[in-house]
Amino acid sequence: MNFKENINPKKLPKHIAIIMDGNGRWAKKQGLMRVRGHEKGTKAVREVVEASAELGVENLTLYAFSTENWNRPKVEVDMLMRLLVSSLKKEIKTLQDNNIKLNAIGCLDTLPPKAFKELQEVIEKTSSNNRMTLTLALSYGSREELCNMVKEIANEVAAGEFSSKDIDESVINKHLYTRNLPDVDLLIRTSGEQRISNFLLWQIAYAELYFSEILWPDYRREDLYEAIYNYQNRERRFGKTSEQLS
Repeated sequence: MNFKENINPKKLPKHIAIIMDGNGRWAKKQGLMRVRGHEKGTKAVREVVEASAELGVENLTLYAFSTENWNRPKVEVDMLMRLLVSSLKKEIKTLQDNNIKLNAIGCLDTLPPKAFKELQEVIEKTSSNNRMTLTLALSYGSREELCNMVKEIANEVAAGEFSSKDIDESVINKHLYTRNLPDVDLLIRTSGEQRISNFLLWQIAYAELYFSEILWPDYRREDLYEAIYNYQNRERRFGKTSEQLS
């Protein structure tokens, strides 16, 4: 089946989030060092970003580096940070050519100075782009995000800025890293693993989950089309019954 031809452009998910998993296992299968898998994975990033923009997806969020990833071997972490810098430099043209705005969420101040500087420069250069927002989750952990949200709201209540009675979902949303993004409609995870791994726990409350057996370096735009086609053929009830929707 040609999944792209069967995608309904009026029913696109407004926000797709992807857990890009399987770089290390891909490298191991090839008899290569893990770092080669991360390098190969950049091609998959480019394909998915371009395909999303071409389809008309408004928001794409990629889980690039978690707070837990800092616990990996130092040589791998150092390589990932260097790869981040080099990729940002290489992909600035792709972002500009496709009118894509770069955004980032997470504990960004924990990134190495060079990586942080390059990230901020690309964010600034693409700030006026409006075709699609590409968000990189870097040094990101959802539980940490939620803890920060609770602290911020507690401090504001203590300062008398508003009452605890005023706290609702909109107040919580305004204190998350994703305050300028809609909730996730479609969450994709590659490599066959079926877990969330501390990613956007609040934001995926009603997301459709799609798990692919494909290792991330082998993921291509056709695989994204298949995920979106699958998403469009699901019934999203948001707590209602099928009869209510019809």
